[in-house]
This record gives sequence, structure tokens and C-alpha cells, in this order.
Amino acid sequence: SYAAAQLIGAPLLGRQSDRFGRRPVLLFSVAGTIIGFLLLGFAPALGKILASMLGLQSAGALTLAILFFSRVLAGLTGGNITVAQAYIADVTDEQNRAKGLGLIGAAFGLGFIIGPAAGGILSQWGYSVPAFAAAGVATLNFMAILFLLPESLTPERREEINQRKQLPFTLKALVEVLRRPKVGPLLHVRFFYGLGFAMFQGIFSLYTQTIGLSAQTTGYILAYVGLISVIVQGVLIGRLTKRFRENWLIITGLWVMALALLAWGFITKLWLLLIVILPLGLAGGVLNTVLQSAISKSVNRDEVGGILGIAGSLEAFTRVIAPSTGGFLLQSLGIWAPGVFSALALGWAVTFAYRRIVLPSIKERRMAEAEITQS
Repeated sequence: SYAAAQLIGAPLLGRQSDRFGRRPVLLFSVAGTIIGFLLLGFAPALGKILASMLGLQSAGALTLAILFFSRVLAGLTGGNITVAQAYIADVTDEQNRAKGLGLIGAAFGLGFIIGPAAGGILSQWGYSVPAFAAAGVATLNFMAILFLLPESLTPERREEINQRKQLPFTLKALVEVLRRPKVGPLLHVRFFYGLGFAMFQGIFSLYTQTIGLSAQTTGYILAYVGLISVIVQGVLIGRLTKRFRENWLIITGLWVMALALLAWGFITKLWLLLIVILPLGLAGGVLNTVLQSAISKSVNRDEVGGILGIAGSLEAFTRVIAPSTGGFLLQSLGIWAPGVFSALALGWAVTFAYRRIVLPSIKERRMAEAEITQS
């Protein structure tokens, strides 16, 4: 439900940030996150109060409805990662874009390490306590944006953006964006890469149960993945993008992840799993950063927020369909099936990226070199 709501909210927030500025949209988004976590924490109490007011004997259904509403609200307002990425695009040049986006990815990776562990510790005092703690962290985030974060879009820049005609947020507009020669192929690749990786994330805990690993061990493995992501996006990505072309990094990352996901499908030993997760985490860290950087460079500056929102929406859609698809494959065919399916999705992304991204860029580069030679 969170991902499905984010599917709608992310592109809308991205586009509104182009129009009104990054800072006010970030404030609105984080405020929604605070309310969503508070509703999550108070859901049992609110369910009982409403049940008493309505004269119902059981509060279970109302509590569940409040839980779903809290996640839908958080999803609608929780697309702020795309707004943060648009902010980075505003304040960096093309040479340093990937490095700046990598820092966001590194911060996300740190949260992926700390958050589950902190939630597990706090839950011993009640399942509502982690939700209240998260609301507190979001409140600190809100205050930091309010008092410390300057606006990245000048009034003149916002006026320039508002004078340009914006594509409507419709299915037809999405199809038109996907047909564009530069950003369209990148969004296609983003979707199929997201589908494969989301399936790995979505059913990983079920997979570890199937091969006999404990919940504690699963938590350690996820922390290991987060640590790899932090190292890649916080330290290595700047050096990689200075040395290699982004198109080459995309193709290489897709190949490495496809092979790692294929191997994952046939692994039942912990030590082998830790080996396979290393290239998988490295490739994921590179792709998460470089794809967003390439997408932001493939459109006009006034479209960056909206396009990154569409990319975030496509990613959210993969997180809607991947867990149920992966669970079905795991139960119906066996532990190998999700890995093979994910590898096929990445294999298609490799083929598509080579035909629609790499070959056209090689052609453009050769034409430019020919023009220089003639002149």
C-alpha cells in the first residue's frame, strides 16, 4: 500500500517542486511522514476509541483500516527522495552530479543499516514505540529543513520553469516520456532493473527462512548489504564516474547484477550467499546512482523534478508487483525461480540499454569526432 501510494505521489511531488521550489515541497512531504508515523503508532488506541463510539465489540477491523491509511498517507507524501535528488541536480554540475546523488544513496544505506536494528530494539517495549521514534526523527528532519536548508531554485528560475508548458500527469504523458530518444530508454532500464532488485529485496526474508537461516542472521545480512551500498555510493561512485563513462557503468552494472541474481537463485549455503551478495550490492550501488544521474542529464533543467518523480513512480510500481510475484514463484516453483526471473529482467535491461543507449551514444561520438576532423 505504501509503494502503491508512492506510485502516485512521487511524480506529483517532483513536478510541484519544479513549480514551487524544493524546500516547501520537502517540508510538506516530511510533515506527511510525521503524521503517517503518528497514526501508525496510535492505530490500536484510535481503533478502540472509534469502536467504542460506534458501538462495535471488536476494534480489529478499524485498527487495520487506520494502519493502511497511515501507510497510504506516508506513501503519497513520501516521494521526497526524488525531490532531494532534484535539489542535488540544482546545486551540482554534470561532472559532479553522480557524486552528489551518491551521497544521498549512502545516507539511505546508513538508514538501512541503523533503522531495522533500532526498530528491533525499540519494539521490545511495544510495537508502537518504533513508530513514535520514527515520527520523532522525522520531526527533527522537518526542523532541519525549516531552519537550515536554503531553497535551491531562485525565483527567476521558478518563473522560467512555470512559463514553460508542462506535460500533464496522465498515462498518455508517461507513454510520451518513455518514447523520448534519450530519457525514455533510461526509464525503461530503470524499471526492469528495479523489478529484478525489488524481487530480491521483497522475498529475501522468505528465501532465508526456506534455506534455514534465522531472523537474526537475516538482519545481519541486510546490514551487510547496506554497508556495501554506503561504501559504493559514499566513497567509490565519485571515482568511478570520473574514470568511466556513465553508459559503460550502466551496462557493466546490469551485467554484474544479472549474473549475481542468477547465482542467488541456486544458493543454499550462507557462505556462498555472502560471496554473491558482494557483487550484487556493488552493482546496485552503482546503478542506483548512475541511472538517476543520467536521467537528470537527459532532460531540460525545468523538467528534472518531474522526470525524477516519474522514475521514482516506476520504481514504486516495481515494489508493488515484485513481492507478490516473487512469493508466487518461490512457492510454486522453488527457491531458484525468483533469482532466474530477476536475472531475466536484468538481461532484458542489458539488451535494451545496449541497443537504445550505448549504440546511439557511440554513433553520436563518432559523428562529433568526424566533424572535428573535417573542421
